Amino acid sequence: MNFLAHIYLSGDNDLIKIGNFMADGIRGKQFGSYPLEIQKGIILHRFIDTYTDSHPIFRESTKRLHKNYHHYAGVIVDVFYDHFLAKNWGNYSDENLVDFTNHFYQSLQDNYAFLSERTKGMMPYIINQNWLVSYQSVEGISQILTRMDSRTKNESKMRFAQNELKEFYSEFEQEFTTFFEDLRIESHQKLITL
Repeated sequence: MNFLAHIYLSGDNDLIKIGNFMADGIRGKQFGSYPLEIQKGIILHRFIDTYTDSHPIFRESTKRLHKNYHHYAGVIVDVFYDHFLAKNWGNYSDENLVDFTNHFYQSLQDNYAFLSERTKGMMPYIINQNWLVSYQSVEGISQILTRMDSRTKNESKMRFAQNELKEFYSEFEQEFTTFFEDLRIESHQKLITL
């Protein structure tokens, strides 16, 4: 899952959300230097990634992309799934997406001292370009994939994946909807144990 899903699956605790959000840049046991709630977010993030990568529905989605994008297929599906979460946000939250994301952006600013250097570097772009809300549209997803592709020096060809998103839109959306119900249950159970 990508940023929006990780934040959403963190429950109501701002520090758990921050830990879950910035976990990709924190290797091994480096997370031990962060406050306990951020550590819980990092552990939750790792659980979500492992669960997602091994789920048969997620794997079905990635198969559709393997031919053109190889090992980037999973990264692309993560972004696609965030699109469907943002698009159908009202099915998952009583709080509207703009308020949810603004609250999260504010919590990043309020807890700036706890952020990893990588997160501090990304923060201005995420907030100014409003990445989390931009996931609602196919155009927003296209921009995200183009940015990600440029970070691979355009070797991943991710910028073209919007074509598959459009072509197999209903299949990806159905797969997301079914998969995300499983993930919500499992993530909630993991959060209780942390």
